[in-house]
Amino acid sequence: MSAIETGTVGIVETRYYTFAEPPHEMVLESGAKLGPVTLAYETYGSLNAERSNAILIAHALSGDAHAAGKHHQDDRKFGWWEEMIGPGRAFDTDKYFVICSNVLGGCMGSTGSSSVNPATGKPYGLDFPFVTIGDMVRAQRELIRHLGIDRLLAVAGGSMGGMQVLDWATRYPELLQAALVIATSYRNGAQQIAFHAVGRHAIQADEEFKGGDYYEKESPANGLAIARMLAHITYLSDESMSAKFGRSLRGNGTLRFDLGKEFSVESYLDHQGEQFVNRFDANTYLYISKAIDYFDISAQYGSLDAAMGRVQARTLVLSFSSDWLYPPEQSEEIVYALTRQQKDVTYCNIESGFGHDAFLLEFDTMTPVIEGFLKHTMHPERPCKRCSDNKSKVTLEPPAVAPHSIYTGRRVDYDMICDLVEEGTRVLDVGSGSGELLCRLNRDRKTRGLGLELSQDHVASAIGCGISVVQADIDRGLGALPDQSFDYAILSMTLQVIQKPDLVLKEMLRVGKKCIVSFPNFGLWRVRVKTLMQGRAPVTRNLPYSWYQSPNRHVLSIKDFRSFCEQLGIRIEKELPLTADGVAPIWPNLFAEEAVYVISAGK
Repeated sequence: MSAIETGTVGIVETRYYTFAEPPHEMVLESGAKLGPVTLAYETYGSLNAERSNAILIAHALSGDAHAAGKHHQDDRKFGWWEEMIGPGRAFDTDKYFVICSNVLGGCMGSTGSSSVNPATGKPYGLDFPFVTIGDMVRAQRELIRHLGIDRLLAVAGGSMGGMQVLDWATRYPELLQAALVIATSYRNGAQQIAFHAVGRHAIQADEEFKGGDYYEKESPANGLAIARMLAHITYLSDESMSAKFGRSLRGNGTLRFDLGKEFSVESYLDHQGEQFVNRFDANTYLYISKAIDYFDISAQYGSLDAAMGRVQARTLVLSFSSDWLYPPEQSEEIVYALTRQQKDVTYCNIESGFGHDAFLLEFDTMTPVIEGFLKHTMHPERPCKRCSDNKSKVTLEPPAVAPHSIYTGRRVDYDMICDLVEEGTRVLDVGSGSGELLCRLNRDRKTRGLGLELSQDHVASAIGCGISVVQADIDRGLGALPDQSFDYAILSMTLQVIQKPDLVLKEMLRVGKKCIVSFPNFGLWRVRVKTLMQGRAPVTRNLPYSWYQSPNRHVLSIKDFRSFCEQLGIRIEKELPLTADGVAPIWPNLFAEEAVYVISAGK
């Protein structure tokens, strides 16, 4: 391979692997036998001497093995995930050996309904047996074995590709170190199945369909185009459709009052349908869409929690805010099932207006998240830059925009919290910011930490540090987490910015065996003097923002917190008032800059 431009893998070749030759056919989940089976695949980068850097990319319904690069110098079309795979990209081919295969049942070189049936010498058509996501994964397993790879560094994919990742992680948990589950669900719901059903109906209703026996004749192009148009609508969002087309008209911009295509969006959908018909097989669409509808990882193992209990891989789950085909709530179901099973999971819901197609378009946002995740999967023993540059104390500079946690300067509360947390325990950091505390606890106290954080930027930063973090709004509570599932639940310098401190503290006391809380003391004498003498909202080291920038919702002192705990029936186990130097002052409500508390549920 020679790079034809910066960042690309260059000219690539599609290869083919055939297995399951009769009489050793592949037994499908339906019970049918299929053989021989051929998989088309491409590879990018080089396999290292240890064979430990292989990443399998799984494609979506209409994808194929050609994920990156070009097939020849004059090829105008790059692979479908070109911006994600290549030197210096998210799946960096200078570091990783990347593999992508066309799925079993596909029509881009792998055995499927358009392939020749060896028993008849004609295309299978509807004589092709039904395949499942699990069958696709088992076929990929044969390819990986053929390539001499015993264990994958990662399996990654979006949409139907994400379903394959989930199947890999549960079917072959010992064969992958990491799973990247993107824009998908553990099973299709009624609405998703309904869209597929209408698309299949359109294909079968086309007069050229002829029971699936249309090869060497006119193909059911109209039906397949309509199926693609319908599906494509689900891939976009209202925001992206409005931005692209709105209600703009074709031609001279006036209504014609006929049944022709007057709106620009109509022409766009026609174009999508035509392009799809030129490269995809109608029977294949029927089979693959059915395989997606059949997929239900919870049914395979009795429940979603039982399925996720099988996972051994570090798992990264990505969703997109405007995706209504596989909305973020469906990703969260996977995330919290993994969390309940105490698995190593990280989740980020990326803000995007592109809808479901965002996983094919949001390269700039996905790249640093995936880069950081893979880096710490490949080299878990290496400390993050923040740890290696900061061996002892964590110091933060005031950011330009108010973050979720407002504390700046040396984190003396971190010093105290690290002393309070026992080595080797499981820690939940509620409002974890960029992960500084968890980074330090994992390094110095060998804890197994999970952060909860609302800010997408902070989540991305924590992932880059090797922290496991779930993007979540803590004001919605911690209901997805089971009782006493963490040794410690920590809320550091966040109490004053959350909407519902009573709910959050109650939930922390339910989830954590011990709870640690720190907050800035608004009763500090300097704060009082500035307010009294200047008659204005104070700006101090602990409170670095003007009133119109400040994220503070609650102004509380040490006395306020004592009273608050008494009202909620919370027992204060330890009260540790601190100055900027970490000293416990006399008259804490007046002289302490901050306070750290160990609390427990009252009895």
